[in-house]
Order: sequence, then structure tokens, then C-alpha cells
Amino acid sequence: MSAEEKRDATHAPEAARAESERLAALERDNSDLKDRLLRALAEMENLRRRTEREIQDTRAFSITKFASDMVGTADNLRRAIESAPNSEEGNAEHEAIAKAIQPLLDGVALTERELLKALEKHGVKRREPVGERFDPHRDQAMFEIPDESVPNGTVMQVVQVGYMIGERVLRPAMVGVSRGGPSRPANEAEAEKPAEAPRLETPRPNGPQEPPRPKFDKRA
Repeated sequence: MSAEEKRDATHAPEAARAESERLAALERDNSDLKDRLLRALAEMENLRRRTEREIQDTRAFSITKFASDMVGTADNLRRAIESAPNSEEGNAEHEAIAKAIQPLLDGVALTERELLKALEKHGVKRREPVGERFDPHRDQAMFEIPDESVPNGTVMQVVQVGYMIGERVLRPAMVGVSRGGPSRPANEAEAEKPAEAPRLETPRPNGPQEPPRPKFDKRA
């Protein structure tokens, strides 16, 4: 064997080892680039979904402030209708007044219906939970009504109706809640338990201050 052949035989293992190391380094680089690409794709997909959710929320809740002001107008229309004198049998004066203002009342009632329709068209719904189980996430208990004939924690009276915008509380309903009746079955309470809806801060309407909020017994 010549000297050149001996030298080639000596360097052959070193060349093979160097080539193996080079291939291993290329595989590591390829794996690293593939991992970074997958992470980048995942981040872009998350960003796309998050942006879509934000756009949907913006479309759904962009009128929150405007709706908060308009529900006060709806309240005033309802107060105007309820404060009108009713005709009483045998009272000619009341009957004459009621007959005279009836066209005006019809116009106010029509305005109220159109306003509520417009609000509902934009996702704002009126909430009047009479007979339903008290929901502390959507209702505000103002007082308790002793009544043993209905299940404990039932909404018996609505002092001020509430409003929802989508699944969020625009304004909680102010209610009177029953006390002293039988407890609701556990399975019924679980079935009626609503999903948590965060409350939106809304300005208080002008007028008399609300009475102090009484303590409500939630043990039922």
C-alpha cells in the first residue's frame, strides 16, 4: 500500500465523522426552524381568532353607552302611561279626563313599543323576571316579601325592569324576593343556574335616591 493510500485510509474515519456531525447539525437546524414555523402559525391563528372575537364584541356592545341612556327614556314613557288617571265606574270626572287623554296615552304607548323594538333590534332586551328564581348576577334584591306559598328566593315583584345586551347585564332588575316558603329542589336550582354575566357600569338615573339595599338570605 502506497503512502497516499495509507493517508487516505487514516483520514477516512475522520471525514465520515465530520460528515455525520454536519448532517446532525443540519437536522437540528431543520427541526428548530420547523418548530419556530409551527409556533408562528399557531400565534397567527390565535391572533386571528382573538381579533374576530374583539370585532364581534365591538359590534355587539358598541351601543352600550347609548343604550344605557335610552332605557331611562323607556322608563319615563312607562311612568307616563302608569301615572295617567284611570276611568272609574260612577265617577264622571275621571271618565271624562281618561277619555280626553286616551289618544295621548295611545301615542305614548306606541312610542314606547317602537323604542323597545329598536333596542331589541340592536341586541338590547327587556328583563322582567316575575316568578323566576332570583339571580344575583342579573337582579338586585331591594326587599323581601314573606310568603309561604311560593318557593324561597322567587322574584315576586319588579320595582324597576332590567335590561340585557347580549349575554351581559346592561342594568339589573330591581326586585322584591319571597321569603319563608319551601326551598327549591337542588336539581331545579342547578338547572336554573345561569352563566355568569359581568355587569356593566351604568350611570344612575336622575331622581330620588334608591332605598338602602336590604340583606338577602341566600341560604335557600
